[in-house]
Formats: sequence, C-alpha cells, structure tokens
Amino acid sequence: MPIGALWQSMGMPTGALAHLALGGQDPVLPSSFAVGTAAQVSFAAAALAAAEIGHARNGLRQQVRVEMRHAALECCGRFTIDGVAPRLWDKLAGLYPCRTGWVRLHTNFAHHRDGVLRLLGLPEGTDTERTAVAQALAVRDAFDFEQAATEAGLVVAALRSPEEWAAHPQSVAVAEQPLVAIEQIGEARPLPLPPLQQDSRPLTGLRVLELTRILAGPFCGRTLAAYGADVMLVNSPHLPNIEAIADLSRGKLSAFADLRTAAGRDALTHVLRTAHVFVQGYRPGAIAALGFSPEAIAQARPGIVMVSLSAYGERGPWAGKRGFDSLVQTATGFNVAEAQAAGSGPPRALPMQVLDMASGALMAFGAQAAWLRQQREGGSWHVRVSLARTGQWLRELPRVPNGFATPAADFTGAMETSASGWGELSAIRPTAQFSATPAGYARPSLRPGSHALAWPDH
Repeated sequence: MPIGALWQSMGMPTGALAHLALGGQDPVLPSSFAVGTAAQVSFAAAALAAAEIGHARNGLRQQVRVEMRHAALECCGRFTIDGVAPRLWDKLAGLYPCRTGWVRLHTNFAHHRDGVLRLLGLPEGTDTERTAVAQALAVRDAFDFEQAATEAGLVVAALRSPEEWAAHPQSVAVAEQPLVAIEQIGEARPLPLPPLQQDSRPLTGLRVLELTRILAGPFCGRTLAAYGADVMLVNSPHLPNIEAIADLSRGKLSAFADLRTAAGRDALTHVLRTAHVFVQGYRPGAIAALGFSPEAIAQARPGIVMVSLSAYGERGPWAGKRGFDSLVQTATGFNVAEAQAAGSGPPRALPMQVLDMASGALMAFGAQAAWLRQQREGGSWHVRVSLARTGQWLRELPRVPNGFATPAADFTGAMETSASGWGELSAIRPTAQFSATPAGYARPSLRPGSHALAWPDH
C-alpha cells in the first residue's frame, strides 16, 4: 500500500499529498524486505496528518519531507546514555533450535524469563545460563513448547515459514483486518482545540494519555510529542520498563497510576476527562478488565479518540496472545524468508524492529486521522493497529533484490544530544521535516513518575 492508498484509506484529503516529498529508495538497510519503504510511508502518513491538523487550525500549509534512510535509522532505536549504549536484550533472549523446529524467547522482563525457566524445569533468576536453556529446548518440539508457553501466559514464538504462517488460522484473521482500523464508539459534539499560533507546532494543545510500555506504543506517543502534543506517559509503579524508555520518553510528561487500586483508576479517569487521545498497548481485553473499555472511556470523555495496539489483532484464535516485534517476526515467517533470501545460514531477523516502529507511526497517523474526523463529524472513535497486520503490509510490498549487499546502519549525522533523567542522552532526531514548525521535543526525557498525574497549565 503506497502512501496515497494508505492516506485515502482513512478518509484523508487527497490534495494534501501534493505537499509531501519522499526521498530515497530501498535498500537502505540489509534486508530482502522493503523495510525502508515501510518506515518512510508510515512516518510520512503521521507527519502529513499533523500538518493537515495544523492547516485546519490556523490555515498554514506546511511542506513535509521524509527521507527513507533517516526513517529506517529511527526504526533502529539507537541511543546512548553518557556515551554508553545500554544492553537492550536479556542474555537468554533469542532463537533456539529444538528437537523439531526453532523457538524464540523474549526474556527482557524478569517475570517472563522466570516463567520460561519454570516451564523448562530450570532455576529461576539471573544465574541460569544460555547453554542450560539451549540444552533444555534441544529435546522439545517447538510448536508444543510454544503452546505450553502461551497457555502459561508467557511470550514465546515457534519459527514458521511464510507458507506455514499463511496456512495458520490467525493469518487468515489478520488478513481480514484493515491496516489501520477505525470505528465510532460513541456520540459526541466536536471538541475544537484552542487557536493555534503560526509558529506553534501543529498538535500544540492536544492532550494524549499514553498507557504503553513496549516500543510501538511509546513510539506513537513520542511521535505525537514531536509534533507538539502534550503526551502524558502513565506507568504503573509496580511494573518494570525496558531500557529504551530513556529514548522513548523524549518530549513527554511521565506519571504513575496504579490501576489495581480504586484511587489509581479514579486519578486516571480525572485526567482522561480533559484528554483528547487515549493510547493503550495492553493485550486485548486487559485494559477493559480494569474499567477502561472503549465504551467506558467514551462515556467518561465524549469525543475521545482511543488507539489500541495488539500483537496479532483482536479477532482469531490468537487474539489474546501476547507478543512483541521479534516474536511476531518469528511466528509470521520473516526470519525464515530472510534466511532464504540470504542463501544460507540460520533464521535471520529483520535489521530493525520495523513492525514496532511502523505500527507506532501508524497508530499516530490513525489517532490524528480520527481526530480530524471528530472535528468534522463529532463522535468518539477507536483506532486499532496490530503488529501482525503491519507485518502483512510489509510482506505485500515488493521484495528487494540484492538487499543484503547494503551496508549496515551508519548513524553519522542522524543523532542529537540532550539532557535526560538518566544522563546525557544521544538519540536519533525526528525524521519528518516540516517547512515552518520543525519537529522536536520540548520536554526532556525523565524517569517514570517524575511528574504529577495532571495536565500542565502552560
């Protein structure tokens, strides 16, 4: 789906495309898939939607440019703290050969790691080594272990070929879903934003509640923050975070709310009542169980735009299945397809977590497209994106011949440095270039819970 088809699929005005410039072509990173195109198109849709909102608010028509190479680099998520690149993967994470097939483990969170170790009959904690895990998996069947892990609420994926994934019932369910789904969930009058100054970024005054932890959701929030939105990242005080939160918190407020308690739910509801967008990355049904179903949110805040992310979509046998980018790549055939294209070697991952980052950009695009619809028609709206559906879109793009001849990522000239709650943060600057109001982060990245759960007065 090129940018024009994606843009029009959400009812966006065709004339706006004349103000978008796209530079570069695949391959930009070593892959047989058009990962650069997926990054560029999804980022461009989000940026152009922001420009369209700005135009609707103050009449300023901006030109937007998105370079493919920079978009691909932003998908790599590279950053350093005080000159040191944090370790982003647990020592047990990754692919393992089994007696039949392969499995990929995601063990970055201690409870996921310990759950897998229990399932394998190994000691929990940090002392168990990768060799012990490899030995335990060597006598297992990959699909049986995946099923046992799923039933235990763990995050494990068995390796599938593209053909095996195409034959899976969840693949059929994913194919039936739009890349960015939107539905009305309530009646409401239009909720206009305050007047926008000519030199203000397009989303200035837009209030976004973000309840996410892993890459795609936080990337959505960071994208909206770069375009001027007040984004409040709401974490639970009892749940862990990934190292990349230092990078992904740029531009955001960061507050705590314990949704296990009535006080935490009440506090979130209070700030929800004056929010414009609610972004959540809980697995399907989980946020509703805490009292924040789409219908409940629309009732608490008529006119809200809710954005939901899932791993495999909200329909089909895997609708409630947990998953992250690396696992979805493995389960849906990408690792096998890349190895086949390379000609030899073990299963091979994509060169960056493009399913996460493209999905995050599509969430940002969907949120803004839905907000424009809210301004025209009123109503409350629900936008849904899934990693697996983004993966299907990537597979539908033309494959890239000789993609592996491309050099690895070179971040020269792509980084910017700022202060943060972790130290000096060097990270990739925003990809999209606006002709009048440059994208950027007005707030430094701060640790979870650094702000009160309240909107700023400005």
